[in-house]
Amino acid sequence: MTEQTDENWGQITSRILLQPEYIGALSGLENFSHAIIITYLHQAKYEKEKHLQRRPRGLESMPKVGIFSQRAKDRPNPIGVTAVKILNVEDGCLEVQGLDAINKTPVLDIKPYYPHYDKIDLPKVPEWVNKLMEKYF
Repeated sequence: MTEQTDENWGQITSRILLQPEYIGALSGLENFSHAIIITYLHQAKYEKEKHLQRRPRGLESMPKVGIFSQRAKDRPNPIGVTAVKILNVEDGCLEVQGLDAINKTPVLDIKPYYPHYDKIDLPKVPEWVNKLMEKYF
């Protein structure tokens, strides 16, 4: 993906290329179905007046809420966290589906998805989140 988008990235396939000093670090990841990718949102531009409180995706049907109640890219600390499906693991390259990032976004870390840590049973979210995510993926 080459342009920022707030939706329709769930089916996109991405390749994460490791720096040479990390070759070998993906060993064993092929045994997992999913991973968590932590990125630096290098093109995000946080403006307090515009982003501190806003309507998710700018939709008038959404309530005005603070940035820490959202998954928006324009944040005080532009860190992205996405759970992805692992498609292929090669030495030095990880192919995934559903990465919410554009081409050349720096990857800060790759972590295997552990349902013991990462899954929350019966989480509570406001109703507007369910409406926002309808037909998202």
